[in-house]
Amino acid sequence: MSQTNVRVRYAPSPTGFPHIGNIRTALFNWLFARHTGGTFIVRIEDTDQTRLVEGALESILESLRWLGLDWDEGPEVGGHYGPYFQSERLDLYQKYAQQLINSGNAYKCYCSSERLTQMRDEMAKRKESMRSYDRHCRELTAEQQADFEAKGIPSVIRFKVPPEGQTSFHDLIRGYITFDNSELDDLVLLKSDGFPTYHLANIVDDHFMEISHIMRADEWLSSTPRHVLLYKALNWEPPLYAHLPMILGPDKSKLSKRHGATAVTEFQERGFLPKAMVNFMALLGWSLDDKTELFTREELIKQFSIERISKTAAVFSHDKLKWMNGVYIRELNKEELVDYIIPFLEKGLPSSVKRLFSRDYLLQITPLIKERLNTLAEVTESFDFFFIDDITYDTSLLLGKKGTKESVLVYLCAVVSKLQKIDFEAAIIEETLRELATELEIKAGELFNPIRIAITGKTAAPPLFQTMEVLSKEKCLKRISEAVIKLQSDN
Repeated sequence: MSQTNVRVRYAPSPTGFPHIGNIRTALFNWLFARHTGGTFIVRIEDTDQTRLVEGALESILESLRWLGLDWDEGPEVGGHYGPYFQSERLDLYQKYAQQLINSGNAYKCYCSSERLTQMRDEMAKRKESMRSYDRHCRELTAEQQADFEAKGIPSVIRFKVPPEGQTSFHDLIRGYITFDNSELDDLVLLKSDGFPTYHLANIVDDHFMEISHIMRADEWLSSTPRHVLLYKALNWEPPLYAHLPMILGPDKSKLSKRHGATAVTEFQERGFLPKAMVNFMALLGWSLDDKTELFTREELIKQFSIERISKTAAVFSHDKLKWMNGVYIRELNKEELVDYIIPFLEKGLPSSVKRLFSRDYLLQITPLIKERLNTLAEVTESFDFFFIDDITYDTSLLLGKKGTKESVLVYLCAVVSKLQKIDFEAAIIEETLRELATELEIKAGELFNPIRIAITGKTAAPPLFQTMEVLSKEKCLKRISEAVIKLQSDN
């Protein structure tokens, strides 16, 4: 198929909130569509009505919007191949399920859930290879079917998988793959409530939406031979397949909640930039070479190809993501960074101080904290001292490695005396304090450490003198004086 006719789809199910693996699939499809000048489609697979989660659909679409993965067809934008919600396409699935029955490729199954459970229990006792179904209803006579129907026994429609032979298909990432048909079950196509399973719905939709390439997680690899057989039974040409590598946690097990955040919305809430997330996720199973790690969106689109997708699993590294996010934060100018951090200040600061900071004040702070931010959320976690008055710390930190209570009290009292008499500019503050260290016959660090703790409560903070200037003379003197009182009151 010509790459000018590329049509790919991201088909999430709103049964949960989108996680990294799910959105990585969307990203790869989007990049391939944009690289080839093709079409990126969003289709909502909402046929499992019992498992739908309130708010999941909105979260899916918002995650795509946040990452800038715009779709050409689908919810909110429409298109010529809709509807794009599977729950609105039931007549189509029912029509082709019946067609498969008429052609002898499917049959009605009247087995109850109790019988299926009993069947599996007996197979387990006999230590037989577990199958989801034993084809009990596959060869029912017309009279037997009529009897079940007369009794009002509900039925599902199952696909007749050929019991012998093999089914092969070519995967664009993994090459040719062959399955023995004896390993495949007669899968359910249409449930008793008239809703299709994933297997029927995605085949029908992919055909009528003219999907050219299916890029999906490798967990669907074992379903592909069934899908290939379904295409054959319907006399349709299957699309090209590319099964994406699994994403593992740092311990090399499948990425899960126990590894930390996995939902895309969690990363947004924790202060990761969309540009960093796109760059990072693109490298979860794809690479240009063995050294390039930072890409603009335009570079990713230009360089992306299925041929460069790896067969082996990708490892999710939170440390690498934080590093990459820090790189992107440092590329922001002051105005942009202020716009990004304001929502985190609004959310993370006590209600009493949320509105006490001005934009001008934030523009003074951002150059000081920019080099130390790896996530936007750290603005309140690590730099709250810029915004709140009641800072807390262990007074032992004031002493450092060599100081004593008595000596540090002398230092801080001298600092207060000196700072009261000067213009509060960073260069003047530095000159004054360095001269004071010389007068006290101590190293500058022995003086600067208790000052830093007193005004920030942190052992590591932005440049001391610039921080003091931004905080103001009044606030610095107040905090250093409070540190003196705290030390004096310690037993």
